[in-house]
Amino acid sequence: MKREKLELVRGSGNVFRDLGRETADVEQLKALLAAEVVKALDREALTVRAAHARTGFAAADFSRIRNADLSRFTVDRLVSVLNRLGSRVEVKVRVRRMGLAHSATSGPKASSPLARLAR
Repeated sequence: MKREKLELVRGSGNVFRDLGRETADVEQLKALLAAEVVKALDREALTVRAAHARTGFAAADFSRIRNADLSRFTVDRLVSVLNRLGSRVEVKVRVRRMGLAHSATSGPKASSPLARLAR
């Protein structure tokens, strides 16, 4: 079996942007917030039912968050979940102009491994 030489590609720090997703920044923020929800649940050893009892959010919502099924969640809803779990959320915003290499419409270079994954 012949080994194919792989090209090393440095990511942008946002996998959704690297895959050429239009809403990459929102998806990244939602993923970060969901990870914090999971950390809070694990830290306090809460089941989805116990989290429901504490917050009023449906147990199914916590299952979706644990499974990274975030399509039904908005950023503000995830922040509300964290607040009801007893966490305070601080967001620092840094706005940068999009370069040609990472614009939402251009995506990864067609020959890159990331482009092949995005297909």
